[in-house]
Amino acid sequence: MADENAIALVSTQVPQHVKDAANLGNENVKGEHLQTPRVKLLQLMSHEVDQNHSEYITDAEPGDMINALTGDNYGKEMFVLNVHFTESWVVWRKREKGGGLIGTTNSPQAAVELVESQDGVPDDYETIQTQSHLMLRKNEFTGDIDRTPFLLDFAASKLRVSREWNTQLQKVGGDRFSALWKISSKQTQNRAGQGFQNLEVKYVGWAQDEDYEKAKELYSSVSQRG
Repeated sequence: MADENAIALVSTQVPQHVKDAANLGNENVKGEHLQTPRVKLLQLMSHEVDQNHSEYITDAEPGDMINALTGDNYGKEMFVLNVHFTESWVVWRKREKGGGLIGTTNSPQAAVELVESQDGVPDDYETIQTQSHLMLRKNEFTGDIDRTPFLLDFAASKLRVSREWNTQLQKVGGDRFSALWKISSKQTQNRAGQGFQNLEVKYVGWAQDEDYEKAKELYSSVSQRG
């Protein structure tokens, strides 16, 4: 039972000083100082679906899309505006050699140079071509756009999906964020017949004006960072 004489540390309602806030104290915090969450597509072997693992998320299943920063589970489909696209070549130390991220480069040649600068032999490392899409999620129940954008990385078998999406974006026309898309997970197989989760993307329609403006604001912020 709570101590009746205890001092209240927080307000149970949004106070007026928050409603009227001018974001004081955050003047020097820019976009590059914030962490952009990444969304992870869960597989059968993902820690988040293993009830005996410390990273387990209650009720998470293969095919769910998880916000890796907050742990939010978006389920097996979501509606998004695709705001920005980048491509990188990510160098990793192979797991049997100790594992770990070495660095991210913007070209295959730069990745080769990064590997050559490391200790050991080149075979100790692997380079993964990765295409990243910066997105805003639209809540299908409230119609609101999430305040925080996220990145979805496409590598290996997902590269084909990324290329197909870029092609569809070109065909639809307008700015990259002019339309709303639905991303869904789906069960598929590799050449060895092993099942895994991949993604598919479908055009929904033109974005609403207010959603477009929010995406445009995000795009402008990202562009200014270079």
